[in-house]
Amino acid sequence: MERKWLVPLLASSLVSITLFLAATFSVGASSYGARSSVFHLFLKGEDPADMYVESKLSQVPASDLPTAPRLAYLISGTRGDGDRMKRVLQAIYHPRNQYLLHLDLEAPPRERVELARYVKMDPTFTLAGNVHVIGKANLVTYRGSTMIACTLHAAAILLRQSKEWDWFINLSASDYPLVSQDDLLNVFSYLPRDLNFLEHTSDIGWKEFQRAKPIIIDPGLYMNKKTDIFWVTQRRSVPSAFKLFTGSAWVALTRNFTEFCIWGWDNLPRTVLMYYTNFLSSPEGYFHTGITTVNHDLHYITWDNPPKQHPLSLTVKDFDNMNASGSPFGRKFDKDDPVLDMIDSRLLGREKDRFTPGGWCLGSSENGNDPCSVMGDADVLRPSAGAKRLESLVLKLLAPENFRKNQCVH
Repeated sequence: MERKWLVPLLASSLVSITLFLAATFSVGASSYGARSSVFHLFLKGEDPADMYVESKLSQVPASDLPTAPRLAYLISGTRGDGDRMKRVLQAIYHPRNQYLLHLDLEAPPRERVELARYVKMDPTFTLAGNVHVIGKANLVTYRGSTMIACTLHAAAILLRQSKEWDWFINLSASDYPLVSQDDLLNVFSYLPRDLNFLEHTSDIGWKEFQRAKPIIIDPGLYMNKKTDIFWVTQRRSVPSAFKLFTGSAWVALTRNFTEFCIWGWDNLPRTVLMYYTNFLSSPEGYFHTGITTVNHDLHYITWDNPPKQHPLSLTVKDFDNMNASGSPFGRKFDKDDPVLDMIDSRLLGREKDRFTPGGWCLGSSENGNDPCSVMGDADVLRPSAGAKRLESLVLKLLAPENFRKNQCVH
């Protein structure tokens, strides 16, 4: 009686062993079948690696590379700057970009008309339709708030003129490019489209007493003739609602941030102008806000020691340092200085009174012809050694020790 359990135990054990062996053979058969099917694919000339995701990662077409951006330029000048503005425009021209030319109210009407006629009669500008001249000029006082007002005015026009550009860049007639537009567009293709270039510092030092506290009046806001600012004897305290910064007047701002400044849904443009009406040397002051920035104005500039109001004029002796800097622009240059011809021939490949050649130029240079007289696809870029120098500068600026995300000023 005590051994009656032995028979059921043996029976259940036998069933379990049978099921285990059946399962084992089934898995082995399926595994062999899978290996066999892969083997047969290989014998048929089909690569079994094609079944896996890793093999597909290397098949990204070249067309998926980042597209080149579009830039919106403001080129500004005053009396006697018409020819200089034409030269700057020719040196930085590219069919992808937008260009706005502003001769201030001090320039005689004839000079403004000649500039507008030059733009209208050029067949390349007519075909691309991307160069415009401001007819209703502003009176600009360099150290007053009218310079900020003029920049905001130009940015508003460019926003209405085109919906496709990515960065707003302001230049003056005394600036000049150090790299071609193909180089600049090529490097900017790989940058985040929310990245602003703006040189700034919160250490304003002596400027707090000599520029922030004095109360001034910009005559350009009320008069039709340019004169220097008026000083008021009273002084004011530094504002506590926002922090003041100082920096460069030359910027490269993203479209989103430019729209934020112009449309002013938090009243920023009016706040800026109301305060800058009484801020000395307004192009160099900023308010703190939250945008992503690189602390650089994209210019190569040399200063006296200690620095004065204006930078030193660049000459032939500065050429090697300008070239090595990787900066896309230089400031400032005297009119028709020989170093401009050196930049044209050695860095831009540009001939007198012609555009800087790029991938969009399909004409022939034989027999003295202008290769840019025939316009090709504006999306085709032809980078040169200047792109490598600019890329090195940008990588240096974006290094963790130099770059702080979401810390910026306006």
